[in-house]
Amino acid sequence: MQPLQLLALLAPGEPVSGAALAAQAGVTRAAIWKQVEALRARGVPVEARGRAGYCLPWPVQMLDATRIRAALPSPWVRSLGMLEVHGELDSTSSELQRRLATAADLSMVLAESQTAGRGRRGRSWLSPPGLNLYLSCLKRFEPGFAALGGLSLAIGVMVLRALDELGVAGAGLKWPNDVLAAASHGGRGKLAGILVELSGEYQGPCAAIIGVGLNLRLTPALLRQAGQPACDLASLTAGAPPDRNRVGAALVAALAHGLCQFEREGFAAFVADYARHDLLRGQTLQVSGALGKFEGMGAGVDARGALQVRMSDGGLRRIDSADVTVRRT
Repeated sequence: MQPLQLLALLAPGEPVSGAALAAQAGVTRAAIWKQVEALRARGVPVEARGRAGYCLPWPVQMLDATRIRAALPSPWVRSLGMLEVHGELDSTSSELQRRLATAADLSMVLAESQTAGRGRRGRSWLSPPGLNLYLSCLKRFEPGFAALGGLSLAIGVMVLRALDELGVAGAGLKWPNDVLAAASHGGRGKLAGILVELSGEYQGPCAAIIGVGLNLRLTPALLRQAGQPACDLASLTAGAPPDRNRVGAALVAALAHGLCQFEREGFAAFVADYARHDLLRGQTLQVSGALGKFEGMGAGVDARGALQVRMSDGGLRRIDSADVTVRRT
């Protein structure tokens, strides 16, 4: 028996005795206990309720590719390449990298859990099973890297479009590729991270593998492990985030539609939406990058997605890559 098999048995959220779980799985009660501990070690809050047995604090919807496809608008079902759900991967983006030579355009890979999820600048991404959403998408572009300015910012807009479709409010965008909970909704913890990896030619055909990690539920223990302020959909929906398969379908549809729009129109099609959700505009920023460390006022992004920072002398600096934080007063 594997941990994810036990998670599926506990998914309804009702207590199940160790004996009943052992009978359903065809293993010993000791094996059940071992997998309970394995789930807990991965961040899943399995509760022990005495004679009632083991229980999750809320129901979990296991990801299902058939359900995700069924929830997609019909035009995007036809446009997609493969859509796969895996129990556990090192990372969804690594899986697409391994299959890059044969995978069709707009192929999507999701996983219940990742053992080596990664974020920007090589940082790790917490990927406990059953709690959040981990998805990667392959998009091929004929013009090459030169035409992809602002792509990671546009992906952020696509994630917000998916949340809007789900009726989830309270998120904004932090340059270059973070989706955060807005201050008006309890702070600026990270709600989703975006990683874009490119391969191919600067002026010719290239491929983008776009990874999105979206937090649906984070336990107090996981929040402590995150190493930075974090937030989840449960916090923005009074403890009742949408069904995970519905979230997966909304994100798949938003990426499929948005990436085709980006292919036709570039970042220009996303500038207005980005400006509306820009959490750095008008904020005093601390910037650390190739230009050294300095402070200035966030002044939006330019037409190619560079961060604009207004300096104290009125001058404008454009930043293509840097670590940026909001100065707290």
